[in-house]
This record gives sequence, C-alpha cells and structure tokens, in this order.
Amino acid sequence: MKRFRILIVDDEERIINFLRSKLKATGYEVFTASNGIEGLEQAQAQEPDLIVLDVIMPKMNGLEMLKELRSFSAVSVIMLTAKGADADRIKGLQVGADDYLPKPFNPDELVARIEAVKRRLASSERLKIPDAFNLGHVTIDFKKHSVLVKGEEQYLTRTEWFLVSQLVNNAGRLMLYEELLTRVWGPEYRDDVQILRTNISRLRSKLEDDPNAPKLIRTIPKTGYIIDQPLA
Repeated sequence: MKRFRILIVDDEERIINFLRSKLKATGYEVFTASNGIEGLEQAQAQEPDLIVLDVIMPKMNGLEMLKELRSFSAVSVIMLTAKGADADRIKGLQVGADDYLPKPFNPDELVARIEAVKRRLASSERLKIPDAFNLGHVTIDFKKHSVLVKGEEQYLTRTEWFLVSQLVNNAGRLMLYEELLTRVWGPEYRDDVQILRTNISRLRSKLEDDPNAPKLIRTIPKTGYIIDQPLA
C-alpha cells in the first residue's frame, strides 16, 4: 500500500528534524525543504499528498509559495503561522491553504490535523455525487474534475472540490455551518466558521458572476449555505 507522502517546508532545522522523525515514526513518507523556492521544487518533483508550510521563511515565504503552488497543484496544505498572527492565517486561507496551526504547536495536534486531511480525502472519494452539475453559467464535471464558468475552466483545490461536492450532493437543502464543517474538515472543526466562510468566499470568486451578490451559493444568515437544484 502506498504511504501517505508529506512535504515539510520550514527554515528552522530543529523543527524540520523533529517533524521528520515524528511523522516517519507515525508511518508517513517525509520530504523537506528550507524555503519556498525549494518547497516548490520538491512539490513538483515528489508530488506529496500534503504540505506542512511555514509562513515566515527566507528567499520566498510561505504565502508566496502557496500562491505559486496553487497555479499548478491542488495538494492539501497546512499552514504554520505565528501565534496570534490572524492576518497571516486569513491570508493563507484566502490564497488556498486547507488548514492552519499556530506556532508553537503540539506535534500530536499536527498529526491529528494530518489524519483529518487523510479522512477528508478518503471521504471525498466515497461521496456519491452526479457525474455533472449545471446551474446557469456554471458546469461542474465531477467525473473529469473540471469546472467551466462561461466556457472557461476554473481551478479548484482539493478542499474546494470536497466543499462544492457536499453542496451539490445536498442541492436544494440548507446545510448548517456545523454540518459542513464536520463533513468537510471533521468534527473537531465544527465551530471554526472562519475557515468555512473563507473557503466559500474562494469558491464564489471562482464560480459566481458577482461574488458580492452570489446567486449560486447562497447564504442563510447566521445559519448556513444552500446551492439550488441543478437545471434540467
């Protein structure tokens, strides 16, 4: 069985060595890089299943690397941010991170978050959804993993795919914040509304005519989101 592959990108050698040992002992295959430039090279060469990415690094920081990474890869990313650096956390989610963890962190919590990503990827493969979904100017082909908006292809991350899959699979039904968070990220995230709102905002920027006046993914204030039934 193919082992889950993790790329650690951090400029602190102490953290890299510790995480390499910890994750290898847990059963993961581990690769490392000390800055964003090396991280992009490793991401292309090794094609990891997940990247643990620090924000503050020399040469190319984590946010710059993530922005470049999202031009060619949908790999899941957990950002490591400075404690209390809410701006970095929100920016990371907006650029395309799947999760975040403030430094200093408990390594067992990092392993738990990696396990949550693994469960999410496995759940997305088992989810029963229609082959295609059409609503107005948007066509989502789940079989080919392609999204066309007014005939132009849009690129979605793995988390965005899983989120839109949940909404489409429940088209016409209001999905509560807690329900979406539990299904997409896991029960430990059921109260993290910020990560859901940021991902919905990213989806809208890619799918909606006017993200500020959404018609595809609609908000029910203080409750949840709903996507309409597909067109016949």
